[in-house]
Amino acid sequence: MKSLKELYRIGPGPSSSHTLGPQRAAKLFQEAYPQAVSYLAELYGSLSFTGKGHLTDAIIIKTFLPKSCEVCFMQETAPEHANTMILKGLDETGAVIGEWTVYSVGGGAIKVKGSADLEPEEIYPHHSFAEIMAYCKQRNIRLAQYTDEFEALDDFMNEILDQMLSTVATGCITTGVLPGRLQLERVASGLYSKAKQAADPSRKQKLLIMAYAYGASEQNAGGGTTVTAPTLGASGVLPAVITYYYRDLKIDRKKIIDGLKIAGIIGNLIKTNATISGAQGGCQAEIGAACAMAAALVASLHDMDDDKIEYAAEIGIEHFLGLTCDPVGGYVMIPCIERNSVAALRAIDAAFMAEELGSLKDHRVSFDMVVNTMNYTGRKIAIELKETSLGGLATVVPLADSAPKKHCD
Repeated sequence: MKSLKELYRIGPGPSSSHTLGPQRAAKLFQEAYPQAVSYLAELYGSLSFTGKGHLTDAIIIKTFLPKSCEVCFMQETAPEHANTMILKGLDETGAVIGEWTVYSVGGGAIKVKGSADLEPEEIYPHHSFAEIMAYCKQRNIRLAQYTDEFEALDDFMNEILDQMLSTVATGCITTGVLPGRLQLERVASGLYSKAKQAADPSRKQKLLIMAYAYGASEQNAGGGTTVTAPTLGASGVLPAVITYYYRDLKIDRKKIIDGLKIAGIIGNLIKTNATISGAQGGCQAEIGAACAMAAALVASLHDMDDDKIEYAAEIGIEHFLGLTCDPVGGYVMIPCIERNSVAALRAIDAAFMAEELGSLKDHRVSFDMVVNTMNYTGRKIAIELKETSLGGLATVVPLADSAPKKHCD
């Protein structure tokens, strides 16, 4: 598996596949062909169908400045990968002097067809939870110590934690309407006000977590800075849970950092053995993965053993199997923001269930089994329900220009 630095990334919303990935691709392509007079970006598949709402064209054009870049939304079937872009460098006559086919594979990661040079190196020798647990038992270490065996992450994780807390805090005091044609009102600040006034502890807890999830997700939807966890579309789940445990329950920062490492292991295994891309696997790959990561973190904060941490992660993702990715109008708003809140609450429930059920029985469905099942399920989900806005909830609010036949800016 690759470094957790390839999983957690800080960057602008609203989508890791549609903004962070294309941004990185454009930057690297520009460095490879600085002699180009102008550039052309052709977007295919999900990048084309939902690129407008996800601000894909805007981030590409901005990255290529001061040189110009024409962005074309191509409605042909995506070649080889659901998130495909073809980048071209042009000379003064308009002739192509360089071309890349790039796949945005989720979480801001990219692959360039025919090039292994840009592929991050493998850091971890293990590729399943079972292998990791066997290694930990052999070395007599806990799951929280596993990452320390292969890479130094404390400084990096502190930076990630600070950004998560900052994103939530900013989101909870920001009001107004999110950009785009949906004209969606921000509600995180209202939820936070309700939480502060709540007398019942259970109600207060739920309202706080909801507020934090909405705060981070609304920041993301508005193009603010947030953290892939494992993606930007699911970037409200883990930060919401972390903020609650750190700010409200006053859990030690070192313990939170260890929890982030454990959550990263869970996300990395999903990324390695299935996908974290909504365009490839549906929203189960984003929200389901985020819930599993957050559930594992919560279990670790409650001092559960590694078997129960695995159980929490398994419960967290299992019950999102088959979840479609159907953003209305191509915006990371409906149903994305609400789903982040649902998953944050469910993550805490998953950890609670793992603790109580785990003391009564052995769980027969392993985390590895569910990840493999999610991968299979994602391949079976119809293309209309995988971040194309061509089916599902996306058709409830029809938008005439959400899927242009062919459009260049």
